[in-house]
Amino acid sequence: MSPSAPRAELRDGEMIVTGEVDASSVLALRQQGEKLIGTVDDGLVVDISGLETAHSVVLSMMLCWERFARRQGVDLSFRGINGRLASLASLSNLSAQLTRAD
Repeated sequence: MSPSAPRAELRDGEMIVTGEVDASSVLALRQQGEKLIGTVDDGLVVDISGLETAHSVVLSMMLCWERFARRQGVDLSFRGINGRLASLASLSNLSAQLTRAD
């Protein structure tokens, strides 16, 4: 089974993120997400439950999106953070910086 290319799209008022992210694809996905965040006026939920990977580059991308959104005046929150990614954030003392959607 080949990995699926990562992508972000706005769907029903949420940014849906899917695919397999690695060091070679994270920058393009980050830029794609920032472009979408830039089109939103107030709040945005980012659903990452469709990601096939959970490692440090994903965590870094999420933090970059949060900083970008804050500069744009957009309240950003995340849904679908899996256990492995939550554990990585906790081990890195970054859990409090990732706002979770209900």
